[in-house]
Amino acid sequence: MPKPLPKTLRVLTYAITFAISGTAMAQEKIDFMFPAPVDGKLTMEMTRVIKAFNDSQKEVEVRGIFTGNYDTTKMKAESAQKAGQPPALVIMSANFTTDLALKDEILPMDELFKYGDKKAGDFLQTAFWPAMRKNAQVMGVTYAIPFHNSTPILYYNKTMFDQAGIKQPPQNWKELLDDAKKLTDQSKGQWGIMLPSTNDDYGGWIFSSLVRANGGNYFNENYPGEVYYNAPTTIGALRFWQDLIYKDKVMPSGVLNSKQISAAFFSGKLGMAMLSTGALGFMRENTKDFELGVAMMPAQEQRAVPIGGASLVSFKGINDAQKKAAYQFLTYLVSPEVNGAWSRFTGYFSPLKASYDTAEMKEYLKQDPRAAIALEQLKYAHPWYSTYETVAVRKAMENQLAAVVNDEKVTPQAAAEAAQKEADALMKPYVEKTALQAVK
Repeated sequence: MPKPLPKTLRVLTYAITFAISGTAMAQEKIDFMFPAPVDGKLTMEMTRVIKAFNDSQKEVEVRGIFTGNYDTTKMKAESAQKAGQPPALVIMSANFTTDLALKDEILPMDELFKYGDKKAGDFLQTAFWPAMRKNAQVMGVTYAIPFHNSTPILYYNKTMFDQAGIKQPPQNWKELLDDAKKLTDQSKGQWGIMLPSTNDDYGGWIFSSLVRANGGNYFNENYPGEVYYNAPTTIGALRFWQDLIYKDKVMPSGVLNSKQISAAFFSGKLGMAMLSTGALGFMRENTKDFELGVAMMPAQEQRAVPIGGASLVSFKGINDAQKKAAYQFLTYLVSPEVNGAWSRFTGYFSPLKASYDTAEMKEYLKQDPRAAIALEQLKYAHPWYSTYETVAVRKAMENQLAAVVNDEKVTPQAAAEAAQKEADALMKPYVEKTALQAVK
């Protein structure tokens, strides 16, 4: 019979055993930042999703941090990184990926995917709708994984349409204007159409959709140092917007935000609104006294819509354990079941093709075919504008859009030229850097 271990050795053995088991049991804690960029109860629902993940396993604990809109999310994530506390995962506006990658602030997704069984680029190419891929990669490197996506879409008061004798939603700008005139009655405070024109990305996003529908390009999809703000197609779209207010008198003047537009719509004082598909849940929930209609964005020279929404990115500075934990949470968020449920709750369409193979999604689309309109538009979708200094470059045009809708004396030509001049100055460091590299 072996002799018992000395007391001091027994204590040491127990301590080592406890330390090892404690380490094995310890959860890796990571920060996850998320915005709520459109109307609806998204914050509460995301909090529920995080709790469900935390409760489902013992290896990772996710701390959810609500960060406001897309712009403030970017600023808060960058500030946290500079303070030495980078978030492991962020739901980031999909068009910020380029700028964040160029500034070397985010990780290539393969840093997370090395803990799985495939490359990030392969996952992106095979699992997601093609229209989402461009905004997730920079110079061929995958820096983001799509999480929820949207396109602009036309919401309309179908009851009001029926009363005005309008048989179908407008298919082009001429029909849009004709219908808006029939729906406008200023004696009742009733307007035919409203478009958001704020400088929080809504205005620029909707405007870029009109530019593309007018046959033009809003930016260079392959080079993040070039925009086409003073192109004839851009000026034409700006003129169309201004004419809706001052010439055709079917839309009120001034900068309009999404809350003003949705409030007018719900009160029965608005016939049509161009808003995000991501607002579908909110629109559906709050439309009480009339039938809600949803249609594709009208064409001019062509049908065209930009992709919107957000992707998952990971900031540089996290350690290997945090990368592994971030990968585990990321794959949970983009699983068909979780991503599909998020789509059904919010109105965003799921960028993940497999979400639409689930029984729940098939039943959802059967019950509300309006949710399929965004998917139908994907054949006309193009990348969301993304440049060096995306936010400032975007606001260069959004600020001019605000000037045009506030004052009919501001000409679209002058506004477009001013926006182009400001954008060129903002992108100049990148343009000069790449020109220098070309010379070398």
